[in-house]
Amino acid sequence: MKKVAYIALTNLAQYILVNMIIPQLEEGRHNVEVKGIFFVHDNVYMLTKNTDTAERLRKLHEKGIYLQACDQCTYMRNLANSLIDEAKIGCFPDFYAAIGDVGLIITI
Repeated sequence: MKKVAYIALTNLAQYILVNMIIPQLEEGRHNVEVKGIFFVHDNVYMLTKNTDTAERLRKLHEKGIYLQACDQCTYMRNLANSLIDEAKIGCFPDFYAAIGDVGLIITI
């Protein structure tokens, strides 16, 4: 199975993740192995504790999907203490090291 990772970068990333990718992953029909998702800019808010999206992402982490928030984006928004514990805070080199060898890194 092909291994991929996502970078949630654009203003449509939340819509795409919440309405397309996350349901497919929850239902086991995404047809690729997702190694990780890196949240950049305002998309770090998706990892905020006590939100539906963060809870769904937390459950996906339990299935082996690495979650990471951009360090600068998180600190600029004062969110470091507000993210779910499963989300690591770091930059691109940290993400690449954590996800290992993947066939595609897809920016959404």
